[in-house]
Amino acid sequence: MKILKWTLGLIIFAAFFYFNFFIYEGDLMLKFINVILFSSLLVLIRVIIGPTAADRIVAVDILGVLIIGLTALLSLYYDESFFIDVGLIWALLSLIATLAFSKILEGRQLDD
Repeated sequence: MKILKWTLGLIIFAAFFYFNFFIYEGDLMLKFINVILFSSLLVLIRVIIGPTAADRIVAVDILGVLIIGLTALLSLYYDESFFIDVGLIWALLSLIATLAFSKILEGRQLDD
């Protein structure tokens, strides 16, 4: 069963990268944004069906990093600087959320 899952995942990744980089004729920046959006979708799946709470916390942290990268790419693509501000705020909130979830996972209260 595991081999089937890995093979299916490899086929999906290969198909996405083939269509994104060889078939799709957009800007290179849009191709990178597509990669981040596809990765975010996969991380969201891990957040929803993660087998343990630790997996979900790590997935939320990775999602925060991906969103920060997405805001940086959007800032470059649209030549607007407020996306960087959004990314910085998201980074701070993601750090605080990860620390809070980690404390709760350890069984401690937030004010400990």
